[in-house]
Amino acid sequence: MKRIITLTVNGEPVEGAVEPNRTLLSFLREDLGLTGAKHGCGLGDCGACTVILDGKPVNSCLVLAVQADGREVLTIEGLADNGKLHPIQEAFIETGAIQCGFCSPGMILSAKALLDESPKPTETEIRTAISGNLCRCTGYQKIVEAILAAAGTAQGKEVS
Repeated sequence: MKRIITLTVNGEPVEGAVEPNRTLLSFLREDLGLTGAKHGCGLGDCGACTVILDGKPVNSCLVLAVQADGREVLTIEGLADNGKLHPIQEAFIETGAIQCGFCSPGMILSAKALLDESPKPTETEIRTAISGNLCRCTGYQKIVEAILAAAGTAQGKEVS
């Protein structure tokens, strides 16, 4: 039996009818057309489906849509502001941290959640924050550099 859920997605109120076993990932992609979160492993191991739920990064393949009822979700589509990329997105482009792009939305949202909590993270904190996001293209160094750049630091030192 379907249940009506109401949540805020990218700052907009959304309502939908979902089966109790439907994932948040499926609801976002299929019902709302927000395809930035990717279906990777379906087990919570790869991070391709990462979204921010009430300020925390989560694997949307492991969250039931009904669990998001009354909550706030940020997807990669909601990160840009009036067509202007978020500084984290710009840093990923400028440092070459995006190659195939499959993991990029999840990496960027994990980075945003980290920077919201810790505006000047260390490299270790960054690596820990993105440890749930797998990338098969970049080798992670450029991703770490992008997050450091977005934080306004380079190897823990202030950039002018």
